[in-house]
Amino acid sequence: MKYFKLCIMVLVTLCVLCGLSLAHFGMVIPSDNMVMQDDKKRIEIHLSFSHPFEMAGMPLEKPSKFYVVKNRGNTNLMDKLEKIKIMDNSAWNAGYDIKRPGAYTFIMEPEPYWESAEDCYIIHYTKTVVAAFGDDEGWDREIGLKTEIVPLSRPFGLYSGNIFQGIVKLDGKAVPFAQVEVEYYNKNKKAIAPSDYMITQTIKADKNGVFTYAAPVSGWWGFAALNTSDRKMMHENLEKDIELGAVLWVKFENWQEK
Repeated sequence: MKYFKLCIMVLVTLCVLCGLSLAHFGMVIPSDNMVMQDDKKRIEIHLSFSHPFEMAGMPLEKPSKFYVVKNRGNTNLMDKLEKIKIMDNSAWNAGYDIKRPGAYTFIMEPEPYWESAEDCYIIHYTKTVVAAFGDDEGWDREIGLKTEIVPLSRPFGLYSGNIFQGIVKLDGKAVPFAQVEVEYYNKNKKAIAPSDYMITQTIKADKNGVFTYAAPVSGWWGFAALNTSDRKMMHENLEKDIELGAVLWVKFENWQEK
């Protein structure tokens, strides 16, 4: 364990020195993002913080908020959180029973994370959408987070290769030319990047805050739109920047034939 953590620290340092920094992603990953009538109605949701392609985790303190939005109602899920480990670091799991048709948006608002390699705090407002029983009403809702990605493409029922679009919002306003980092959740560790530049892909939104991406393979893909907060936080008696991340996790499926 100590050796693994030392390797991660060395890797982060080398990437910073070389001008490449590992992307951080808040993660909200459900066991199923499309629940059908014949499926189990209970899903498990894993909350973590990581470099998902490298499968290198960071400790995630108990979030300040974790809830689900369905129609116009919010349901607090903090009491459902149970501490687990993901990628050898503290993470959280919550079980949730799907009872009605529609789109359920699960949101995690974490405690600020101090990242010494970047000399700043990180707060990633992270969400994902689960559809149930053939109904998709509400998949495009804007939650009203400090920062968020509002999907313009339905964030489920996507094939690999499909175009996905979203609009980056900060304080309810679109962010022109926002930078969006994209990374694959390399859960089985089978994917290999030809170079470090291929680990995290970076795209920019247009003047209206809209970004476009086509996932090359099936699986979970994370989109993180990054902005710097207009406020500071104190660390060792010094004011430090806060990186605000609007993170959305979307699953793409394989094309299937008889």
